[in-house]
Amino acid sequence: QVQLVESGGGWVQAGGSLRLSCAASGRTFSNLVMGWFRQAPGQERMFVAVISSSGSSTYYSNSLKGRFTISRDNTMNTVYLQMNSLKPEDTAVYYCAAGRSGTYSIRRSDYDSWGQGTQVTVSS
Repeated sequence: QVQLVESGGGWVQAGGSLRLSCAASGRTFSNLVMGWFRQAPGQERMFVAVISSSGSSTYYSNSLKGRFTISRDNTMNTVYLQMNSLKPEDTAVYYCAAGRSGTYSIRRSDYDSWGQGTQVTVSS
């Protein structure tokens, strides 16, 4: 298991930006595939983005491509999610997750460690 702590959520007006951070400990971070998911009220937790262990590969939910950017700093054991041009429908709790056995995946079941989540609220 790896311990994950998200930060950087908050309230922002539509069109604004936020950068989420997720600090990891407990396993060798540079071996981990990392993902971001989000869950809006009354909805399932949905895939947002994934980044390979080295950071050389990324993949996004089609609906978010171009507005969100995932990145990582393996020297800081941290993964980031830069969110631009935010919309009210981006309002959700955002979770980072560590992939199981290095699997590069968009499926929740392929992640075995989760942070506590950070709330993002976008007002119109």
